[in-house]
Amino acid sequence: MGAAIGNCVHVGGINSFLELAKGMGYEVELLGPAVPIRQLVSAIKLKNPEIVAVSYRLTPESAAPLLGELKLELEKDQGLKGRRYLFGGTAPVAVVARNSGIFEAVFDGSESVEAIKAKLRGAPPPKEETARSSDLVDRIKNSYPLPLLRHHFGLPKMKDTIEGARMIAESGALDILSLAPDQNAQESFFRPSEMDPKLDGAGGAPFRRREDLRVIWDATRRGNYPLLRCYSGTRDLIKWAEMLKETINIAWGAVPIMWYSELDGRSKRPLREAIAENQEAIRWYAQNDVPVEINESHQWALRGCGDTIELAMAYVAAYNARAFGVRDYVCQFMFDTPRGIAPAMDLAKMLAKLELVESLADGTFRVVRMVRSGLASLPPSQNEAKGQLAASIYSAMSLSPHIVHVVGFSEADHVATAPDIIESCQIAKGAVAKALLGMPKPEADPKIAARKAQLLEETKFLIEAIKRGGSRQVKEPLTSPEVLFLAVKRGLLDAPDLKGNPVALGSITTAIVNGACVVVDRASNLPILEKDRVARLAASEEDLDLAEI
Repeated sequence: MGAAIGNCVHVGGINSFLELAKGMGYEVELLGPAVPIRQLVSAIKLKNPEIVAVSYRLTPESAAPLLGELKLELEKDQGLKGRRYLFGGTAPVAVVARNSGIFEAVFDGSESVEAIKAKLRGAPPPKEETARSSDLVDRIKNSYPLPLLRHHFGLPKMKDTIEGARMIAESGALDILSLAPDQNAQESFFRPSEMDPKLDGAGGAPFRRREDLRVIWDATRRGNYPLLRCYSGTRDLIKWAEMLKETINIAWGAVPIMWYSELDGRSKRPLREAIAENQEAIRWYAQNDVPVEINESHQWALRGCGDTIELAMAYVAAYNARAFGVRDYVCQFMFDTPRGIAPAMDLAKMLAKLELVESLADGTFRVVRMVRSGLASLPPSQNEAKGQLAASIYSAMSLSPHIVHVVGFSEADHVATAPDIIESCQIAKGAVAKALLGMPKPEADPKIAARKAQLLEETKFLIEAIKRGGSRQVKEPLTSPEVLFLAVKRGLLDAPDLKGNPVALGSITTAIVNGACVVVDRASNLPILEKDRVARLAASEEDLDLAEI
């Protein structure tokens, strides 16, 4: 039997609870809204229910006297005590209900459906943490269509990072915690003499010993036992991979193709050497049965490369992963990048990316879809950022992702703390829950469909241009460090933010036109088709290979 008591007319929650109970085989009856305590008591005596579910969603100040009255009635009549009393309400009212001593269980809306069902059965809540798999793919299978939530974390002091990781795990707010080492560790963990102590804590946590990672592992073996992963390091990538596998059982490795090199300055590795070393790291993860993410295409997008180049590199990255033996490929879809892209055009780009990458999937190469908000899309205003975060995740749910990479709302203002991360994940859960009720199909929008078709045509042309821009003797040009290096050197792969880079041209100009990020002519500011862009490169470089393309 359920009732919203006193002056509370909100019956949505109690109705949902009774429907859940009905689905489990209970006979249910709703007394209605605003039920006086005496009427509730009379109904209990008349109907003799096994369970009495009481709801109140107004203020804790008004709930206190109502629950006090109910307690007096229960104390006066021993016959009212031979049953189970449950309560549901807002979090502040739930505190009053718990303190009343009336109820076997109090729900404030934060509980999982399984926990509520367990309470209805009279069983303890399921201990999900001990049953959770340490394998990424198994966790996805057990959760889908509800995506796993991931967030990165690393504070300038190890003590704060350890305590924060413990708090996050206990909260159960996320499923995957990505550890962020500082730049000193990323570049020089295995070469400590090269570190600049003045930069300790810059960009993440100052991991200096293998034991630091193990301590984080131990600190997170509680709550919902989140999976752990970590940045790959920008040098000595295989040493990093071996250490992360041994210390935190890394959920998946994230390695670029071209970055963490002289191309972005995150290490001093020459581009050709970096490509080869990064590919060997991908191979190592694959040989050790660790899923792999190649964080390549969004690195180009963050530098304003334009939608076509971003998509071409998404395909090249997935192609490399499959070629080097990866079985489970984590493909990241970074929305809202660059800042100002229209949601419809963003979806068109991501749907094209999905089609390109999944065209490579087969029985031995599976694609794990991971969506995220663009880091640069979040405004400094914390409240505005929360709105942007929720809107971005809701839109990204159109891809039916397996993982949602949550970017903390605080990032444009300050490094995310444990409470920031927990709150960001709660915001994400709200957006995900809304989306799972059912979303419009973006493919039905003719503008989205047209843009997707255009992107696929232009991207396939660029991919072929990259293949043909190298030596005719290369059997697999898309995995050749030399061919990929030349694609950057000659400008087939380019971005405005690479201007002045010793190994890139940085000669293109991009702009948001009709909501999409496209290459434009500097003089007219009009979009340039990919065939015309490549033709201009051939003319300016007098390159016979490009001219042939």
